[in-house]
Amino acid sequence: MELTYSKQDRAYRAEVQAFLRANLPDDIRRKVVENRPLTKDDIVRWTKILAAQGWSTPNWPVEYGGTGWTPVQSYIFAEACALAGAPEPIAFGVRMVAPVLLAFGTAEQKARYLPRIRSGDDWWCQGYSEPGAGSDLASLSTSARLDGDTFVVNGQKIWTTYAQHADMMFCLVRTDSDAKKQQGISFLLIDMRSPGITVRPIITLDGKHEVNEVFFDGVRVPASNLVGELHRGWDCAKYLLRHERFSTGMIGQIRRNLRRLVECASTRTGPDGLLGDDLSFCERVARITIEVDALEYTLLRALSEADAGGDVGTKASLYRIRSCQLAQQVSELYLDVLGFDALPYPRGARELDWSGGGWLPDDAPAQTANYLNLRKLTIYGGSEEIQKNILAKLELNL
Repeated sequence: MELTYSKQDRAYRAEVQAFLRANLPDDIRRKVVENRPLTKDDIVRWTKILAAQGWSTPNWPVEYGGTGWTPVQSYIFAEACALAGAPEPIAFGVRMVAPVLLAFGTAEQKARYLPRIRSGDDWWCQGYSEPGAGSDLASLSTSARLDGDTFVVNGQKIWTTYAQHADMMFCLVRTDSDAKKQQGISFLLIDMRSPGITVRPIITLDGKHEVNEVFFDGVRVPASNLVGELHRGWDCAKYLLRHERFSTGMIGQIRRNLRRLVECASTRTGPDGLLGDDLSFCERVARITIEVDALEYTLLRALSEADAGGDVGTKASLYRIRSCQLAQQVSELYLDVLGFDALPYPRGARELDWSGGGWLPDDAPAQTANYLNLRKLTIYGGSEEIQKNILAKLELNL
């Protein structure tokens, strides 16, 4: 069912689509559509294209370089980008640390960091999880001791996405070991080129180097890099998590992958002929499509409420749970389409110039890798169980 937008929103969507057709590099588009890995240069190149258009930070206030779009327009932009095959901007700078700086940062911090985030000149990573503090984040033990006008940081972070590329990290550290868990934590900005930082890769299930361990050994951080009040970093952390858990681009990504899945099925043979003509397969596609439509309507209702001054609130948790589940379901269905061809998985097969050599469809390795990679969706940024607990507590009073 086609959603009905206002005349202004339809004109705006046409403008975004025209911009994408004219400016999205084809090599980047192909990588995204085929679920192949993007390089840091790919992401930075696209960010700078958006920045030149004034669209790299749509969620920011206008005075800091935001677009002034309504929440619905921001969704239209994210969906159009996803459907066209544009990369989703790395969230750590634009959608995560930037809102914290806007809410809690000093004038000097805003002036120093926000322009470089907007332009794509600084790449950020998130220093939250630790070996003993994942879902129970407040149990973190990485310490920061104030020594004159600097903090001395010691400890370890884990599952740090793209730390190997990062210029800066926003990091939760324990500054008061005697206080209750949440009350002794501070929020620091750490230059990743500082002496004493070691980044060690973690190779994930899909063979990709995306996450890392990060070790701090006497790392000295200027006290001016403290965001918010000393020992009150948990306020920043909670504020940031609200932004991390609400990415409106997921629906467009799901639709794009579903569309490519259907195209693949039209050429694949099942037990009774072409898989795309198989009624049971078509029913599975239809069920997912209906679920995506329902989720989109739910999201747009929430965004309309936000546009009128309301708060998205726990709807962010509901949206995150269902969008992640649907993304995983599409990847699972894609492997069903590929059948036995999804089993072989040579490590280099995700690269853009890969050729299956006649024994394997070119698309199969990338889709297998995508399936493996998407297992993380219901774990990171607050697991599905945590999101359900939030809903149970705040909506059902359980």
